[in-house]
Amino acid sequence: MQPQRPRPGAGFTALHLVQPVDGGVARVVLDLVGAQVGAGVRVAVACPEEGPLAGAAAGRGAEVHAWRATRGPGPGLLHEIRRAARLVELIGPDLVHAHSAKAGLAGRLAVRGRVPTVFQPHAWSFEAVGGVTGRLARHWERRAIRWTDRVVCVSDAERRTGERAGIDASWSVVHNGVDVSRFAPAYPMSADAAAARASLPLLAALPAAAPVVVCVGRLCRQKGQDILLRAWPPVVRQLPQARLVLVGDGPDAAALRAQAPPSVLFAGAVPDTAPWYRAADLVVLPSRWEGMAVAPLEAMASGKAVVLSDVDGARESLPPGRASRCLTPPEDPSALAAAVSALLRDGPLREAIGRQGRHHVLSTHDVRRTARAIADVYREVAVVPRPERREPIPQ
Repeated sequence: MQPQRPRPGAGFTALHLVQPVDGGVARVVLDLVGAQVGAGVRVAVACPEEGPLAGAAAGRGAEVHAWRATRGPGPGLLHEIRRAARLVELIGPDLVHAHSAKAGLAGRLAVRGRVPTVFQPHAWSFEAVGGVTGRLARHWERRAIRWTDRVVCVSDAERRTGERAGIDASWSVVHNGVDVSRFAPAYPMSADAAAARASLPLLAALPAAAPVVVCVGRLCRQKGQDILLRAWPPVVRQLPQARLVLVGDGPDAAALRAQAPPSVLFAGAVPDTAPWYRAADLVVLPSRWEGMAVAPLEAMASGKAVVLSDVDGARESLPPGRASRCLTPPEDPSALAAAVSALLRDGPLREAIGRQGRHHVLSTHDVRRTARAIADVYREVAVVPRPERREPIPQ
């Protein structure tokens, strides 16, 4: 029997292999990095240098290593696997934590069970594609379990989606969390929103009574901003002063701008989303698929009501009893327009939902709870003696 590896804490090394490096995945990784460094863990982050993650992770005390990798599979995959394998040899981690489909693919092929491996899909890759590609993605996830000590899902719904796809994993469900102090609102909410709008040039000239709906997310098919744009005209017909703000950037930015009416504003990528949540009357995220989106948690931590599409993790992220007001069927612009309009017209209900949502996030989705749960996963995985592995390291 091999000696047990050190437990998470002093003397323990965790390697986070990450792609993508922006959006909710990056925020989850950064919060984990901060908590783990604070616990005395040696934390290494291997990720592409482009994007905000590398610099932010270094600022939180992680060792950052450049790992050149694209978001999707492609002709460079073999090189990406080899680079990941070299980084594992260089860093010598006690555990590898691979985040999202690309890192999960390259990381597990690079390590192949020689080091305890945790995979966190952050929404399954096969939900994003259909046909042959979707079948191949499902087949890979089923096969890759042989090199996966634990799959961490961010919602029970995400775990069930994996099980329906035939993935026979050792599962842990660890709900996403947010830094509740960073998104703390100032009450009364109306004063908080007015101050936030005054600080944002894009919104500073709006009439005080203009309803503002904010959508925070990468501008891409997954997040469904095109669905929201189709839902927006009925909202404006009822509330002509209403403005919709899309916060974020991405591959669909040009197409969305081309179809957006003047009442839709584009903030682009921003260094801090907190003021945009505070400026909102309502936060909307009409995703086509998720594991559990981080943006609605941030919005609720800011004391804002949310409207979400009923995809994986959405019901679990909401406070009890709010599904009828805050959830709509995926890809249903009419239902989305009705839900948004109803909440914009009812200020007292919006504020009540916002207060309840903040209390819910404080009690259930505080990032400190998430970090403790991940530490428990590491402890369970890393202390298990491992059989000797003889598969060669990719060269």
